[in-house]
Amino acid sequence: MRREGFELMIGCPKVIEQEIEGARCEPFELVDVELPEEYSGSVISMLGERNGNMLEMGSVSPEGIVSLQYEVPSRAMAGVKTKLMSATRGLAVMTTTFAGYKPWAGDFDKRDRGNLLSHEKGTATGHGLKNAQERGSLFAAPGDEVYENQIVGIHQRAGDLKVNVCRQKQLTNMRSAGADEKTNLSPPTPITLEEAVEYIEDSEFVEVTPAAIRMGKVGKK
Repeated sequence: MRREGFELMIGCPKVIEQEIEGARCEPFELVDVELPEEYSGSVISMLGERNGNMLEMGSVSPEGIVSLQYEVPSRAMAGVKTKLMSATRGLAVMTTTFAGYKPWAGDFDKRDRGNLLSHEKGTATGHGLKNAQERGSLFAAPGDEVYENQIVGIHQRAGDLKVNVCRQKQLTNMRSAGADEKTNLSPPTPITLEEAVEYIEDSEFVEVTPAAIRMGKVGKK
């Protein structure tokens, strides 16, 4: 669709719930992971934070590989693959199968950091982005067109923060605006469509155009 010039917006994925014998139920996945034993602690913590229930943990093989089996709510699996690969340096192998509908597992925090939101509509500048990157990592680069409440980065703390990435540097007799800002900027974090859909939460969306993939917040004041 992007190649044909279409634009679309994608909301946060949601699972289909069912009521079984009067109880609120949701789909679960049976998750099998094989990984080096040295990384098992971080993976156990990650799945536990997503209300996963460990069913089995195998003994360590002569090669130092351990196998884990978890039962995890399907809604909690969004973004797990990316984080798993990052936590294990790409050495883990994960497979999932549908485990059926089970009682609602409760709420959980999908991520522990908030967003950096654009304060206004305009063009991102090196000066504005330099100030914003002190608060977290960025998705935007100088020259990018942004709009109010666009997610331009990941806040280093919990909660969202509005930043003015369109701020212009004041001209002086010594140098021109933006003359030395770009060299002090870290490269923006690239994000694919799959990663963007995994990243967003309720009240957030992914905007897909032929030229860009952006994320935004709905109704943020």
